[in-house]
Amino acid sequence: MELVFRARRAITAAGDGPCSVGVDRGRITAVEPGRALSGDRVVELGEDVVLMPGLVDTHVHVNDPGRAEWEGFETATRAAAAGGVTTIVDMPLNSLPPTVDPDALDVKRKTAAGRVHVDVGFWGGAIPGNGGRLAALHEAGVFGFKCFLLHSGVDEFPPLDDAELEADLRILAGLGAPMIVHAEDAPTIEAAPRPHGPHYAGFLASRPPEAENRAIARVIELARRTGARAHILHLSSSDALPMIAAARAEGVALTVETCPHYLSFTAEEIRDGATQFKCCPPIREAGNRERLWQGLADGVIDCVVSDHSPCTPELKRFDSGDFGEAWGGIAGLQVGLPAVWSGAARRGHTLADVVRWMATRPAELAGMTRKGRIAVGYDADFCAFAPDEEFVVDVSKLRHRNPVSAYDGSPLRGVVRQTWLRGQEVTGDDPRGELLNRG
Repeated sequence: MELVFRARRAITAAGDGPCSVGVDRGRITAVEPGRALSGDRVVELGEDVVLMPGLVDTHVHVNDPGRAEWEGFETATRAAAAGGVTTIVDMPLNSLPPTVDPDALDVKRKTAAGRVHVDVGFWGGAIPGNGGRLAALHEAGVFGFKCFLLHSGVDEFPPLDDAELEADLRILAGLGAPMIVHAEDAPTIEAAPRPHGPHYAGFLASRPPEAENRAIARVIELARRTGARAHILHLSSSDALPMIAAARAEGVALTVETCPHYLSFTAEEIRDGATQFKCCPPIREAGNRERLWQGLADGVIDCVVSDHSPCTPELKRFDSGDFGEAWGGIAGLQVGLPAVWSGAARRGHTLADVVRWMATRPAELAGMTRKGRIAVGYDADFCAFAPDEEFVVDVSKLRHRNPVSAYDGSPLRGVVRQTWLRGQEVTGDDPRGELLNRG
């Protein structure tokens, strides 16, 4: 074999144990228990690390082109690799133009070409008036389509009303493509108190859980009616878990994600003016966080992805600390794995659980057949993770573009030592990532 990885611990379909993994031409060709395989080149992993499949993060806002001062393909993919993420799927909004037709996808691909350190796929966007272009965009290789049910935060990516959502779901049902939905109900939020000032409690009241619950109920009904696949993005309201479980039990094609920040932080600990914690939907109370963890344990929540949504520091309005004026989004792509592992370990979960939530299931939901597992035929995408090493996040050392993150100063458990993409170590110096097409 060209290359063999030998590990005292590896997370494979056989479980967590000693393993040798053979690699030829960037693909896994052998997975054997123990450490007996040999090859032209051998990577012997240290006794304190676990060989894991590279993570798959299907919710990343790269914002490039058009708002590359917020983030960019080079910086986002360096941060991904530093966090053990070997595949990302870029969201269709916050870049200019948004990815709502094949021409815009072509612009984005040309912008990313030769600049990515991990593999990158793309979501398309579903906005009013582009239903006739969804099939062409799907044919051009996007992994599915994102929509909003309320203002997205940027005027060039408007929301769908119920009739438009149903019409687009019928189109996607015929294509076999998922609709991924930012599920918050606009009328509920319009009726809530307007956020202003530095008090987090005021911002939290402006995005009540009822807004998520009503929007999710509507998505469930339309998915039931159309037979389309629907995916709920960044679930923060644990109140929605029973209806999600019931819908899936009756056969509705529904999947759900949550994010590391909803599993890590609580509303009670967010201090006044700390707008680095602002995101939509919001971080909620401690009891809600524990119910989200239980939803993961029960399998109602499928996966955990970052919703990495950075911006420039001035957009966070640290000058005033005004939650009503600050941009909503959390930059956490690089620290998602240790953040989730820190919480998972405290609650008795295993690294195999984390791999399922952050690698295997996201890859499956996006339809990626060679990502998210250490198995024969899969890409040799790995990370070496030291699960017992502890550190404190220093935002100045994170590799995304702007030094803003809710995780700054957080003590976390677990350090990514190395990352490999198709058997080659990712150092951040030589961009070898590929641009992925659906299928």
